[in-house]
Formats: sequence, structure tokens, C-alpha cells
Amino acid sequence: MPFRIFLIPVLYSDEATEELNAFIAGHRVAHIERKWIDQGAQSAYVFCVEYVLASPTRDGNPRSQLSRNRIDYKTILSPDEFTIFSLLRELRKELSQQEGVPVFALFSNEQLARMVQRRCSSKADLLGIEGIGEAKVEKYSEKLLATLSKFASPPPSSDLP
Repeated sequence: MPFRIFLIPVLYSDEATEELNAFIAGHRVAHIERKWIDQGAQSAYVFCVEYVLASPTRDGNPRSQLSRNRIDYKTILSPDEFTIFSLLRELRKELSQQEGVPVFALFSNEQLARMVQRRCSSKADLLGIEGIGEAKVEKYSEKLLATLSKFASPPPSSDLP
């Protein structure tokens, strides 16, 4: 990760402080380390700012490297599919809170999207999704299938690999 060093002197610090604040406001900061350098009238704070480089995306907007691999399901799924996907995410959140486990321990976003795209309507359909086993199907299929049954149309071809 790149870093940048800033020296903020005790005397006449306004310009250096503005430069540091402008840099922080314009970058995605990962970590800041601050050290006091005691040199009498020449004393200063030294800031080491680690930041994440922005990388261009398909549409030309900068995006953090940390989120580069995230999938925007709103662009992949149709509006109807995204509505059901959102309902499944809400259901997953409720279930995770009831059981005291993180949401990703139940189902990934990719698994939820596959359920939606394949219009899963049976336990066998759920079992056909990678990473979903019999125990999860037995435990959650009733609620999942009830949410998925809100579709009125047959499934289109899948865009997910």
C-alpha cells in the first residue's frame, strides 16, 4: 500500500495541516500513524498516511481496490429478480440475528442470487447450488422457497457463471 509523510510543525502549522486534511479527504485512508518529534521550537508531528490507490472501473469512475471484486447485483439481476434478492437478504439477516451467527455463515450473496436466477422452487433446486448442503436445505428451505415463490414468471437465462 502506498504511503505519504506529512510534517506538521508546531509553529506556522496552518498550511501543513490544510494539506494533510485535503489529502485525507481526497483518498481512501487505510491507516494513519502519528509521532511527536520533540525538537524545541522546531518540534513537529509527523504523520504517515497509508492509503488505497483508486483504480478505474468499467464506467471510468475510481473505485477502491478493496471493493474491486464486489459484484453489484442490481446490475446483474433484473428489477424483479433484485426485489426477490433483497427479500432473501432481509430473510438471511433475520435468520442470522435469531441464531446469533454472521449472515455469511448462512448464505453468500452469490448463492442468494443463484436461487433467484434459477427460480428455485424445491429442495432439490436449492441443493443444486454450490455450497448449499442438506443441513441448510432442511433448516431453511421452507422460508427460502416461500420468498422465492413470489416470482410470477419462468426463469431467464443465467448471467452468473
